[in-house]
Amino acid sequence: MITAKSLFDSLVGQLVGYRPEEARAIVFLLLEHYLLLRRTDVVAGKPIPTNPPQPDWAELIRRLNSHEPVQHLIGTTEFCGLEFQVSPAVLIPRPETEELIRLIVRDYAETTGQLNLIDIGTGSGCIAVTLARFLPQATVVAWDLSPEALEVAQLNARTLLADVEFEQRDILNVGEENRRFECVVSNPPYVTLSEAEHMETNVLRYEPHLALFVEDQDPLLFYKAVADFGQQHLNTEGACYVEINERFGPQTQQVFEERGYRNVQIFKDIHGKERFVKAVK
Repeated sequence: MITAKSLFDSLVGQLVGYRPEEARAIVFLLLEHYLLLRRTDVVAGKPIPTNPPQPDWAELIRRLNSHEPVQHLIGTTEFCGLEFQVSPAVLIPRPETEELIRLIVRDYAETTGQLNLIDIGTGSGCIAVTLARFLPQATVVAWDLSPEALEVAQLNARTLLADVEFEQRDILNVGEENRRFECVVSNPPYVTLSEAEHMETNVLRYEPHLALFVEDQDPLLFYKAVADFGQQHLNTEGACYVEINERFGPQTQQVFEERGYRNVQIFKDIHGKERFVKAVK
């Protein structure tokens, strides 16, 4: 009889090019997704159930050894305690971005008045949907240039019962916009092309470059656009919250200060890297 422990050990042993703790985490996800097995089941050596049927483990291992993200194999990832659908059309939400959510929720949790919020470059919708869930008093709008990304985001909003208005819009070419907001949030492309050679293969090969990269000659392009948008469409005392490239913390701060924002602050992530900027109009 095959046990959860023996299957776990076999699958971990077939993964190539992963750190041991990373390989174990991936296999735990596979067993939970396909066989509804928990970590305690693996440790206890629980017998493998005959129903549901097992997937093609060899094919899954082949895809993983080609550096395809495990989130693409199972189609979902967890973000802020919620399960989001993902696909090659969107970036896989990162744990660091959860801290951006916490920062915004902390600032607006007690708000009882009007709270119009816009998420620029929504991707999977993880920011917009989570904020709509955690700040039920907010009216949330989310933009993305990619129609494929918007399909994923809309699916996530429906599945997670979040009221978000999605629009296909380009922050670099906004056009006519008459709405006003209390909060602008964005996790725009911020990885310079010269940094690509240092990135993991699974990111370079399987995640959308449109959402990742910016030209080296203007690495703050999207922050300038977000800051300009905020100056035109934020109400007084409204704020911009952005995730940033750790290499450009002071420069990103300067972008907002040059445009007249007050109390421009840099916040570090769980790894001690400069990762977020908050700027008040």
